[in-house]
This record gives sequence, structure tokens and C-alpha cells, in this order.
Amino acid sequence: MQNRNDIFETLRSALVELFELEPARVTLESNLYQDLEIDSIDAIDLIDHIKRQTGKKIAAEEFKSVRTVNDVVEAVYRLMQPAA
Repeated sequence: MQNRNDIFETLRSALVELFELEPARVTLESNLYQDLEIDSIDAIDLIDHIKRQTGKKIAAEEFKSVRTVNDVVEAVYRLMQPAA
């Protein structure tokens, strides 16, 4: 999972699997809360899933600013970059 497209594909698969969503509903522009009807408990499950996939945890504070699928992709992408 090094590039944004890989992250998106992995994230879409997770959203489809975890929350029984139609794959077509999950786009970069999809709002997690309005379009995909993810609630705060679901968000915690998603953070946990990302941690299991990447070995790294997104800080809850950072996840609070996430609104769209693309926001999650960017957060995971930043997380996966080597420390400078």
C-alpha cells in the first residue's frame, strides 16, 4: 500500500466488507457520514481495520477532521510515508 490508488482500493474493499456497502457507492468524493452512513462506532472499527492492515494507527484526533473517503486515503498515505 504505497500509493494513493492502492490505499483507495484497500479502503473501498474494507468499507464494502465491514459495512456491507455497494462498491459503486464508495468513491473518493463519498462523504463517510452522509453518503455512506458511517457512524462514530463504525469509524472506530475502520480505524482498527486500517491499523491491522498497515501496522500503524491513525490518531483519533486526526480522524476527527476526516469527512470523505479521499480524506482517509490522504491520512493513510501520510501515515505510510517514512519519517523525514
